[in-house]
Amino acid sequence: MASISNVKESKAYKRTVVVAGIPVGRFSNQLMATLVKSHFQDIENNGGEVEDVIYPTRTEGVAYVTFKEKKVAENVIRKKKHYLEKKAVLAELTVSHFSEKVFSSVHAILDLSVFQSQDTVVNLVMDLKKKLPTLCFSTLEPNGRLSVQGSFLTVKRLKECLLLKVSSLLGKNRNFISEGKTWNRSSPERSLQRSNNSLEPLRTLVPETAGSRETLVLDTDVFLYLKHKCRFYECTLKKFDVLSQEKVDGEITTICLKNAQGSSQPNHVKQVKQLIEECSHSLHFKLRKETFILEGKGNREKRNVKLACEELSSRYLKVLINFYRTHIDIIGSSSDTYLFKKEVMKLIGQEVS
Repeated sequence: MASISNVKESKAYKRTVVVAGIPVGRFSNQLMATLVKSHFQDIENNGGEVEDVIYPTRTEGVAYVTFKEKKVAENVIRKKKHYLEKKAVLAELTVSHFSEKVFSSVHAILDLSVFQSQDTVVNLVMDLKKKLPTLCFSTLEPNGRLSVQGSFLTVKRLKECLLLKVSSLLGKNRNFISEGKTWNRSSPERSLQRSNNSLEPLRTLVPETAGSRETLVLDTDVFLYLKHKCRFYECTLKKFDVLSQEKVDGEITTICLKNAQGSSQPNHVKQVKQLIEECSHSLHFKLRKETFILEGKGNREKRNVKLACEELSSRYLKVLINFYRTHIDIIGSSSDTYLFKKEVMKLIGQEVS
């Protein structure tokens, strides 16, 4: 069985795909790896001979599949839908190229010193590990701080658990958590900036349920795609006559929803919040992101990459292109982002890595 590090260090990554959405807890890990291998060897799934399957991995529900041939990996990615079927279990899989950065690497810094008692903090951490086994916890520091890593959605569940605990022990909210995100798909400069700004008060992320206001927190990449590439967001706000106030802070976006002033519509704010959360949850598993790093490149090369992205934008209407000073983010489906990147690299005369 090959390791992920071996895949990264060899040319096997060109023949490797990332498979997300694998049902957890239904079968043993060994059986699930066998099922995944069988699925991707099936010709009906555009598959071929599988060299290796790495499962389980550090990310819940994610496997790495390496094929004998690079073209098979590309064919598998091009197939829009993959369904894993076994004994009445039907799971939709999301397949992406190994070089793509999956929305699953979130780093949260917790400050639990608000609980004051060391025994309380230790017991709390043990309880959280049991409730959220897919999170990776660092060693608890003497000052009450520790870091956790896991999916964005799991970190949101962590925040909810902590809010309930604080409310029960203190009766009010305190500033004890910051959600800073370290993404292996980001430049060191961006990660450093987010790290420096990560200790913002929790109150900006806590739902305000006073009257007709509701607050929700989304992954910024998912939010931007939802807002700019899905008519659902604006149409839902308009349909229910709800206003939104959005605050983008690095990889986290906070949205405050409220009824339009003087609206004759009933209070639909909670319903709109639920609809947006359901849609963003779905996008979280479907979207992938590629990043073109501009920092350190010459002006001519930067210009060529930007022009290539602009040229392809009219052909890839479901791909969101975000231009920044140091990089360009490409967000869309697994197949679209991979093919988009491949065509950009072709236009600028480089090989896809």
